[in-house]
Amino acid sequence: MKTAQPPIGGGFAVIRNRRRAGRSLAWAADVAPKSRGSLPATGLGHGWEPAIIITLIGGLLLFGLLTLHSASSEMAQRAGLPHYHYVARQATGVALGLAAMFACAHVPTGFWRRFAPHLMLGSLALLIVVILPFTHAIAPEINGARRWLRVGVTVQPSDLAKLAVVVWTAALLVRKQDQLRNLRRGLAPFLVGWAFILFPILLEPDLSTACLIAATGVIVVFAGGARIGHFVFLALPLLPLAGSILVSGYRGPRWRSLLLEPGTAVDGSAFQSYQSLVAIGSGGVTGVGFGEGRQKFGFLPEAHNDFIFAMIGEEWGFAGAVAVILCFLALIVVGFRIARQARNLFCQLLAVGIVSLIGLQAFLHIGVGLGVFPATGLSLPFVSFGRTNLVVMLAAVGILLAVAREAPGGEA
Repeated sequence: MKTAQPPIGGGFAVIRNRRRAGRSLAWAADVAPKSRGSLPATGLGHGWEPAIIITLIGGLLLFGLLTLHSASSEMAQRAGLPHYHYVARQATGVALGLAAMFACAHVPTGFWRRFAPHLMLGSLALLIVVILPFTHAIAPEINGARRWLRVGVTVQPSDLAKLAVVVWTAALLVRKQDQLRNLRRGLAPFLVGWAFILFPILLEPDLSTACLIAATGVIVVFAGGARIGHFVFLALPLLPLAGSILVSGYRGPRWRSLLLEPGTAVDGSAFQSYQSLVAIGSGGVTGVGFGEGRQKFGFLPEAHNDFIFAMIGEEWGFAGAVAVILCFLALIVVGFRIARQARNLFCQLLAVGIVSLIGLQAFLHIGVGLGVFPATGLSLPFVSFGRTNLVVMLAAVGILLAVAREAPGGEA
């Protein structure tokens, strides 16, 4: 029986194909990147994560300036100011914040670990100055609260305290790793340190910022290995005190309106929440159009700050609101990825704290706009008017980029 013979020239064809394949593989090896995609020209980190972070932040900043102009132009003109007054002020905050972000991205993370106690003490000193009875000249009462220092520029010390608590908690967690299982020597020092910061903030009063700082600190400590049973043990006896604080003063009617009379048009505590829902509901799927919103004409107080998400819902509709939410979700996911790849425990906890701070503040603000929470004074990061918060948040992003830059394989 004859065996099948390969076609004439078949062997030469195989050799030619193999040579071509070898040349193709060699060419591909020359042009293919030998490491992950990076941003070598900026020095802000290597890998695709910093690129995504910078893109998201840039988009939120530009969108924030557009939305702020629409939300604040009418208010500025009523006060006899140019229509671009608040946007111009916010633009200076953007410039300062970007400078802080670039600077912090190049500062070694070890610097923050060494100077964490100094950040806490500096923040505490500023918070005490705000509430002293004889400092009204530089810390005036605005809308029933003393939260700002006016020393040539207006600064909100509680915003600085947010980042200080994150850095200090991460640094102390590294030192307390072998003691976290002990309530007195492990968790108690964190509670004492937080109390020094939270007490003056509550006296301003600013309950929402105090809750945000406490929640962020708890997340960082839990990520560092603390026992959840300790938190439960401490929370049970504090529940009555927390409940009394939540319903005291102006906060009680707000909770009552939210829980017992949701969506009702009242002239008191629920007025802002009701107008916010009206704005979002009138936006529909695609919104009424940029600059065409009506709630900014005196119906919705603080439309440029505490309720800017409602303005987004009105002018950009459901699509715009979802886009903003997706941006923050992407920022959180990429930020936690940077935390997972960090080079040491301190960098991991620092990244977790920064991402948690930005994410919690963003979604608490969005929850207020949607009527899930009563009205608070929390702004939407990178979007709402407020230069201190903007600069601090951008500086925090810079520290996150530094963590990415120092990750294994992240340095040039």
